[in-house]
Amino acid sequence: MSEKHIVVQGATCQCKFSVEPKTDKLMVKTHTKHYANDKDGSKKLIASDKDIGQTLKKNTFGKCKKQPAGSDYLPCLAQITKWSGIYEKIVLSNQGKLLLEDSKGTCPMGAPDCITITDHGQTAEVTKQNVENSKPEVLNEIFPAVDFEDLDNAVLMIENKA
Repeated sequence: MSEKHIVVQGATCQCKFSVEPKTDKLMVKTHTKHYANDKDGSKKLIASDKDIGQTLKKNTFGKCKKQPAGSDYLPCLAQITKWSGIYEKIVLSNQGKLLLEDSKGTCPMGAPDCITITDHGQTAEVTKQNVENSKPEVLNEIFPAVDFEDLDNAVLMIENKA
């Protein structure tokens, strides 16, 4: 996969034919089983090429340049018909293949690959295991105010902040 992030629910998408650069959030509606970057396994469903149709939160990118109406443009009715640039080596239980941050969507009003992913949706989250697996000198650089001599207390402090 070479340093590309997997796309998850909440990823930000944008269409190159939007009159004003509006974005919308990707919603995963094809499964409820596979999560990434979510320690509790409850928010960040993994997106796949099966997430097509009206799979965006608002299903619009504003006004569409491909739909002129006199001196203005008609509203976008975003509907993804196909994804390209997918990761083929992993298949989810819905038979979908993973979307990557450089995957592109096709809309019937636009052109192939007119929808891009501007943010993959993953966020960094410190967990107990991250602290336990880190060297004390690295932790001291990241958290200079914490005394990591007593690792159990440090882990509790980080968990309480999350």
